[in-house]
This record gives sequence, C-alpha cells and structure tokens, in this order.
Amino acid sequence: MSKQQSKIYRFKISLHYIEPEIWRVIEVPESYTFWDLHVAIQDAMGWLDYHLHSFDPNSSARPENSAIGIPMGPMDSDFIAGWTIPLTKHFNNPGDSANYEYDFGDGWVHEIELLEISPKQSGISYPRCIDGERACPPEDCGSVPGYYQLLEVLSDPKDPEYPYMIEWLKGHAKNYHPYDPEFFDADSVNFRDPKKRLKMMQGK
Repeated sequence: MSKQQSKIYRFKISLHYIEPEIWRVIEVPESYTFWDLHVAIQDAMGWLDYHLHSFDPNSSARPENSAIGIPMGPMDSDFIAGWTIPLTKHFNNPGDSANYEYDFGDGWVHEIELLEISPKQSGISYPRCIDGERACPPEDCGSVPGYYQLLEVLSDPKDPEYPYMIEWLKGHAKNYHPYDPEFFDADSVNFRDPKKRLKMMQGK
C-alpha cells in the first residue's frame, strides 16, 4: 500500500457567523484533491451542491489572486481547478487551515482545519463523518440573516409568515420540513463518489 493511500486526514469544518456553532468532523483519504474534499464537505454539512464554491488556503503555496474552485473556462485566472490540486499541497501539519466559501450569493463561509493525520484503519470506509452538531441551514434561505429570520418564524406558529415558511420548507428540493436546527446525526451522513460528481458537473 502506498504512503498516500495509507494515511487519513481528519478535518473540522465550522460554519462562520452562526451561534451556537454548526460544525462537523470528517476523515478523508490523504490522496484526496480539493474537489474531493468539496464533495465530502457538502455531504457532511448537508448542502446540496447547487452553487459555486472556493477554497482559500492559509498556505504559502497558494498562488496570489487565485482561489481553488471551478474555473469558468480555460482563460479563467480567478480559480484553479480543485480536481487538479491534491490536499497535500496545502495541508501537511495539524493546524493547517483554509477558508471554504459555498454559494457566492448567500456567502456561507466555513473554516477548514486539519486536526490530525493518522494511519488508515483496517475495515473502515472513508470518507466518514465522526462528529458534529446542529443542522445545516436550508439551502437558499438567504444567508445568515435569512437563517435567523427562519428560526424566529418557526419558533412562533402565530407569526404571519409561519404558513409561508412551512410551505417553502416542504416545497424545497430537499423537503426540509420538519426542520429541527438542533438535530444532527453523524451516522446518517452518506458520501457521494467525487469522481462521479465531477463527471456530472462537467456534463460527461
């Protein structure tokens, strides 16, 4: 077994600007690229991967004026394709970190911190989610202010917006109803194949 295949990277993903904190701890193979990590974060957090994303590593190896994400074309110099960048280019020691932004409209900013590099355990399937707290905000709820407004309306069935909000949650592509902001079950996380996701994204 090669060195890359034998190690596991443990990351903590924390969503900024929301209290109490929404966070996850995931373990992924060392051989992962940033695209692979993106797919794992989407699945662990509960996002639907409907929007663009970018990584901004806190690393001296990061090229100036370029984030890691999905280039809009061959001449796009703002983004470096995540599937071409291995995690090991920027993550080498516990404490290494990056910012991960999802949905440039709503602007969901996450901190990605490398907690540990450890040997792969026999009989364990990776990636996996081993811990976390609180439900992900519903997709397209309107960023942090919209999320807090959602919670406020749901806390009061007499609120004039309550019926509308319930219908919006029910009619969403994911059907978020009933939405419990405090619930999260790490064992229920299902991870998609990042290679298949990449082919779908590229229309192949």
